[in-house]
Amino acid sequence: MKILYGVQGTGNGHISRAREMARALGEVGAEVDFLFSGRAEDQYFDMDCFGDYQTRRGLTFVTEDGQLNQWKTLTQNRPLSLFRDVQKLDLSSYDLVLNDFEPVSAWAARRQKVHCISLSHQNAFLHDVPKVEERWSDRLITRYFAPSSLQLGVHWYHFNHMILPPIVPSSEHAIINDGSILVYLPFERLDTVLHLLTRFNETKFYCFHPEAKQDEEYNNVSVRQLHREHFHHHLHTCSGVIGNGGFELPSEAISLGKKLLLKPLHGQYEQQSNVMTLELMGLAQSMQYLSPSSVRNWLDSKPVGHVNIPNVATAVAKWLMAGDWYHCDELWQQLWSQVEFPETVEDAVLEIPPVRGEIRHRTLITGSY
Repeated sequence: MKILYGVQGTGNGHISRAREMARALGEVGAEVDFLFSGRAEDQYFDMDCFGDYQTRRGLTFVTEDGQLNQWKTLTQNRPLSLFRDVQKLDLSSYDLVLNDFEPVSAWAARRQKVHCISLSHQNAFLHDVPKVEERWSDRLITRYFAPSSLQLGVHWYHFNHMILPPIVPSSEHAIINDGSILVYLPFERLDTVLHLLTRFNETKFYCFHPEAKQDEEYNNVSVRQLHREHFHHHLHTCSGVIGNGGFELPSEAISLGKKLLLKPLHGQYEQQSNVMTLELMGLAQSMQYLSPSSVRNWLDSKPVGHVNIPNVATAVAKWLMAGDWYHCDELWQQLWSQVEFPETVEDAVLEIPPVRGEIRHRTLITGSY
């Protein structure tokens, strides 16, 4: 089977998920080409596992000082460039387009009538899951930004819908707790983050940031350039993580038993909804701005425990290769039956109220779809 895998490159979370899927698809013998869009070609890093990948301009989101700039997002994107890229992309040699919220390959697949399966966190928001301030424009983006023939969402809980557990990397490092804190706040200004962290001189912070051009030390804060292996080393050895409200980093953190403090990107309902969901589940604390008191309270808190997440990428890769793409129930049951939450989280999930209409919570682990 030959697959074109389209990946949204705006955030590193999509790329992290694609790395795991690349590994799993390679193990089952799929022939995969990768296409990334959403950032400049020279801004991608640690991409060796994707081979001779392609890039396109695509569409992106502009952020400033910790919030989404909707005007610049609207004015800096070029729909005519997207239209030309969609027209030029030839899919005649592919059996399937696999898509992670990437518009060029998704719209090309629709135009050329090639089967397209979307595997993304955004797809979870097509269902009744906890949401914060969802607007009509958010619903349109979720549904039409990268349309597909079949949508599979990933989330921290299924909410009795066809949503799979998170795709997290298999752990290659020893999991320890050296008392340090890993910080990844790419949407905040580096100097603002440093002003916050240096207040807590008794705590060692490792801060990875896209503004860092070299590794530097600022009192109790080690500023690091973006580097995947170094980042994962500190993720496995820290006691907790301070981050934004994306999906992949919190997923890895809870699978390793690391406590979480999250500051969502303002104006981005997906991040705000993610943070609310993790709070409702008892898996994270949040702050709406870079608050010293919130950091202090969180530093003094205890971790909840780790969430056992199965090898979702391999299970999905085998399901894709089997070709029975419209029967997902067995895959859904298989994966959620292996998820194990701390006891307090089970109680919290069952108490999450429905967002619209009725969401029935049968059981946390073995509920049937």
